Amino acid sequence: MTRMRVRAPELRGRRWLNTGGRDVSLAGLRGKIVLLDFWTFCWVKLG
Repeated sequence: MTRMRVRAPELRGRRWLNTGGRDVSLAGLRGKIVLLDFWTFCWVKLG
């Protein structure tokens, strides 16, 4: 099986949830499953 290399930009931001205040880097996440969930504080009204 051939491994594909994925290129991604470094994660920038502040105060990532559930990190214990530690900085998050791609190197530190290598080999782990990561779920990113983005939300906003605005409300969408349909109809």
